[in-house]
Amino acid sequence: MAPTTRSSSPAGSCTLKRKRSTSLPLTPPLSLDDSGSDNDSTRSLARAVGVLSTAATALSHATRLYQTLPSARDGLLRAVDCITRVHAAGGRLIVCGVGKSGLVGRKTVATMKSLGLGASFLHAGEAMHGDLGDVRENDALLFITFSGRTPELLSLLPHLPKNIPLLALTAHTSIEDCPLLASRPDSILLPAPIHEPEEVSFGVCAPTTSTTVAIAIGDMLAITAADAVHRERARDVFRRNHPGGAIGARVEEVVAAKEVEIIVESESDDDVQFRKRQREISTSTTVETGEHLCR
Repeated sequence: MAPTTRSSSPAGSCTLKRKRSTSLPLTPPLSLDDSGSDNDSTRSLARAVGVLSTAATALSHATRLYQTLPSARDGLLRAVDCITRVHAAGGRLIVCGVGKSGLVGRKTVATMKSLGLGASFLHAGEAMHGDLGDVRENDALLFITFSGRTPELLSLLPHLPKNIPLLALTAHTSIEDCPLLASRPDSILLPAPIHEPEEVSFGVCAPTTSTTVAIAIGDMLAITAADAVHRERARDVFRRNHPGGAIGARVEEVVAAKEVEIIVESESDDDVQFRKRQREISTSTTVETGEHLCR
């Protein structure tokens, strides 16, 4: 068999170019619906959706709890009343926690501040080294702890004034079962349990579902308390405290639209016709000036 020879083009002649195909590629991109789909991708997506589903179930469980459990409903109403009284006295809600619960506490404090409620975060470890001075006479203290027996919080209890109202956001549904509140039967409990342990859900004990529920309960408390304190002024208070970012811009747009609505409603027919005539004159003048400049 004769060897295949490659022909060469002389200098200056046209070189051949590969014709670009407009048809579909021979090997289409992988799809999760294909029988040969990537097992790792499928597993990751199933895992991710499972996390969201677990969080949704936990929130649904918490919702049902505050709809039906007397101790949860009573705890929420007492907590809102406590924050209302503290606000009226010029005090603040001091939120205390460590670890992931501490981060939940910081978020709760930030939400309360934007809603015009006096709030401050206290780290339990720093409290024992001087930061207890942040707790004043008219304040209330909210502990956030899933277990209800966080050592740093338990060691803080003996050093708190007895007249300071004490609240706890924890997985327990009764004060008697919560080690942190057992010695203070007058305390206020905000239950935040989850429907199953995180290790059962995900194979690890990392705070995930529990912190999701805790954040939701914190938001519930902040919104409900702000409504009780400010009533119909809640939106104006939030606008004053949150002028920046996309949220601030959105609030300003809503307010501006309402102001225009009020102005239009208060104008007489003659005023509207006069303003319309002014716009027509202004438009006409602008067009004539533009034509003159273009000549």
